[in-house]
Amino acid sequence: MHAELPRFTGSVEHALDEKGRLIVPARFRERLGAGFVLTIAEPDPCLALFPSATWSAFCTRLEEAPRKDERFRRFVRHLFAHTEEVTCDAQGRLLIPAQLRAYASIDREVLSIGTLTRIEIWAKERYNAYAAPEGEVAEFMADLGLY
Repeated sequence: MHAELPRFTGSVEHALDEKGRLIVPARFRERLGAGFVLTIAEPDPCLALFPSATWSAFCTRLEEAPRKDERFRRFVRHLFAHTEEVTCDAQGRLLIPAQLRAYASIDREVLSIGTLTRIEIWAKERYNAYAAPEGEVAEFMADLGLY
């Protein structure tokens, strides 16, 4: 990834409204820009918001993939069938389509998490089941040589 691409940190607990809209926090909206991408976050059971520039860089890497076999085509089909180009409305709300809400088991309560190059949107109860166990983060940081 390039240094000029936006980075995301922090987390926000919030809820969808009755129409399936999520208020995207202002600090995330600033970095996402006017138009961005909402997609599934395979292999994790959540959704992801990507700024257009970050998504474009990902697509370039995908286009340059050395393999374009049936497995590649199935992956591309699956990913792009679950991907939407989106914008927030004047109130900063993002409509999350029913198909994507179902994929991520999002009903009402959500957790939006900045994860470096993207924002993950988790069903709150599902995230708790996927959170790192006590001590795992420090051990992994040591494995990566980050401290």
